[in-house]
Amino acid sequence: MRRLWIGLTVVVFGLLLIIPLFRIAQGAFDSGWSGFWHGLTRPEALHALLMTGIIAVVVTIVNAFFGVMLSLYLVRATWLGRKLKRLMNSIVDLPFAVSPVIGGLMIVLLMGPDTALGALLGRAGIDIVYALPGMVVATLFVTFPLVVREVIPVLQEIGSQQEEAAHMMGAYAWTTFWRVTWPSIRWSVVYGVVLTVARCLGEFGAVLVVSGNILFKTQTATTLVYQDVENFNLTAANAVALALAAGSVLLLLFMEWAKSRKEVH
Repeated sequence: MRRLWIGLTVVVFGLLLIIPLFRIAQGAFDSGWSGFWHGLTRPEALHALLMTGIIAVVVTIVNAFFGVMLSLYLVRATWLGRKLKRLMNSIVDLPFAVSPVIGGLMIVLLMGPDTALGALLGRAGIDIVYALPGMVVATLFVTFPLVVREVIPVLQEIGSQQEEAAHMMGAYAWTTFWRVTWPSIRWSVVYGVVLTVARCLGEFGAVLVVSGNILFKTQTATTLVYQDVENFNLTAANAVALALAAGSVLLLLFMEWAKSRKEVH
């Protein structure tokens, strides 16, 4: 029975991951190296990859900073109260329960050009929806829990005794964080950052709704793949998809390497 379950697991793993990746790689090189290179270096693909990179960098920085802050508040802050902490924990998990498409739609309904807030920002020359800021907000909505859910368990495990001891010895809060708290949570932050970048590379639903998928303006790599498939430009679609998949796999391999480094130290 154990061999049967192991065999079924391997079969499911192959059907869901290995075979699709193999088919994407095969499709990317249907026209040889030249077809793959053209699909990846055409102007619309370069612009879409650049947009994806910009969004990933901005979202990762914001998530890392505010994710660590929120984690500290939820675990260490006594003034929040249990009920408020439970409410905030539920809000953090909201992107896991809500479809990214619905998240993108909520942003459009809140900050779209036809809303009061969107019109006010538009008069100030700030476009949110169908522009880069809206795409960043949509990706933030989808990825925000990743850093928080990596850091909170570590903070709960290490406790607050060392931080309290540093405070009693006269250390400032910032010094306590860098000298006591950060060394204990830095690897969990690295894991959260890696997962955030990988999720940014593959985000589609929320960004598609918010961006409008405008060529050379708000088109990301994933929405370009969607457009190429719709236009039956399959070689180019597979080329971009393979680049995104390779980036995500490399990030996950880096995370496994980081875990091994953590265990060594």
